[in-house]
Amino acid sequence: MDFGWLKRMMPRGLYGRAALILLVPIVTLQIVVSGQILQRYFQGVAGQMSDALALDLALVAAEIGAGGRPDEVATALEVAISDPPAGEPQDRRRFYDLTGIEAIRILRSEVPGLVAVDLVTDWRRPMVLVDTEAGRVALSVPRQRMSASNPHQLLVLMVFFGLFMTWVAYLFLRNQLKPIKRLSDAAEAFGKGRVVPYAPSGAAEVRSAGRAFLDMRARIEGMIAQRTMMLSGVSHDLRTPLTRMKLALSMLEDGPEVDGLRRDVEEMETLLTTFLDFARGDALDDPVLTDPIALVEALAADMMRGGGQITLVMPTRREPVLLRPQAVRRCLSNLLTNALRYGRQARLTVSLPERSLRITVEDDGPGIPAARREEAMQPFARLDAARNQNHGSGVGLGLAIARDIAQRQGGTLTLGDSADLGGLRVDLVLPR
Repeated sequence: MDFGWLKRMMPRGLYGRAALILLVPIVTLQIVVSGQILQRYFQGVAGQMSDALALDLALVAAEIGAGGRPDEVATALEVAISDPPAGEPQDRRRFYDLTGIEAIRILRSEVPGLVAVDLVTDWRRPMVLVDTEAGRVALSVPRQRMSASNPHQLLVLMVFFGLFMTWVAYLFLRNQLKPIKRLSDAAEAFGKGRVVPYAPSGAAEVRSAGRAFLDMRARIEGMIAQRTMMLSGVSHDLRTPLTRMKLALSMLEDGPEVDGLRRDVEEMETLLTTFLDFARGDALDDPVLTDPIALVEALAADMMRGGGQITLVMPTRREPVLLRPQAVRRCLSNLLTNALRYGRQARLTVSLPERSLRITVEDDGPGIPAARREEAMQPFARLDAARNQNHGSGVGLGLAIARDIAQRQGGTLTLGDSADLGGLRVDLVLPR
C-alpha cells in the first residue's frame, strides 16, 4: 500500500512534527476517554433518571384517566398539568442535547399513550404529551429529573484542560527544541561559508552533538588557514625564480629557442596563478549583502570591453542577496571566459526565485557531451575532443574553480545544453 500521500501531508519542520507528536496522543486519548464516559453517562445515568420519571408520568396519567386526584399526585411528584399546545405534536430536541436521545427513547417505551416529548420550548421544564382516557394532556417536569444538569460541562472541561496542558507541554517542548534549531542554523550557515556564534545547550545529547560540531568546524577552519598560509609561501617561493628566469630571458637575443623558453615560462606562470586561485577558493572575502544584478552587469561590461559579445537577461525586480561578491565574480569570470573562448557569443541570465539566486551562462560553442560533464568539472580536466584547445590555452581549472566556489557557499553548479544557442549551459544556484 502506498503511503506517500501521508508523508507529503506531514509537517516538514521540527516544530511542526514535535507539535504533531504531542497533539496526536492527547487528542486520541481525549476522544477515547470521553467516548467511553459519555456512552456510560447516556446509557446509565440518563437512562435510570428517565426510567424513574417514566413511572411518575405514567402514574399521573393514570390518575387523570381514572378521574382521581391528579393534582395532589402531580404536586407530590413535581409534575405540572396543562392543556396541550396547538399544532401537530412531534418529538423535539436541540442538536447538541445528546441526553435527550436516551430520555425520549425511555419515555416512549415506558409511558403508555405518550404522543410526543418537547425538549425545546422550555429547556428547564420539558413537556410530555400523553393521551389518557380523559383526553390529551401536557405534563411538564424539571429537566434535572430527566438527566443530570449541565452535561456539556464535562466536554468543556476536557477541551479546556486539554488545550491548556497542550500549551504548557509545548512551552517545555519548545525549550528543548531551541538548541537543536540553533545547531541546525549554525551547521547550515557554515555549509554556506558563514560562521555564526554558537554555544552548545539543551539536553546532554544535543550538547554533545554541538561540541562535536564546534570541534569539526574548528578543524576545518584550521585546515583552510593552514592551506592558505602554505599557498602564500608557495606563491612567493615559486614566483621569485620565475621572475629571475623572465629577467634572464629578456637579456638574451631573440630566437626560436628563446621564444620557446619564454612561452614555457609564461605557461608556468599562468598555471601557477590558476592553481592558486583554485586552492584559495572563496576565502578572499566575507559574505555581504550584494546586488547580484549590479555585480553581473559590471562583470559583463568588463568582459565586453575586452571584445566579448555578451547578452544580458535580467529580472525586473532588484533585491540584495547575502553572498561573497569577489568569489562569485571570479566564478562567473571563469565561466564567461570559457564561454567566449569556445564560442562566438555568450548569454548571461539572472533570476531570483524565492529561496535562491540562479545565474545561467550559455554559449554557442561545441558544448560538452553529457557523459563527460562530471569529468569536465574535475581539476586539470582537458576535454580536447569536446572543447577544441585551438580556441585558447587553458589548464583545465576553470569549471573546477567555479564549482568549488559554488559548493563553498552552499550552492550547486550544473552543466547542460543550451536550447537557444546550441552550446554549453552552466547553471550557478546559490541559496539566499
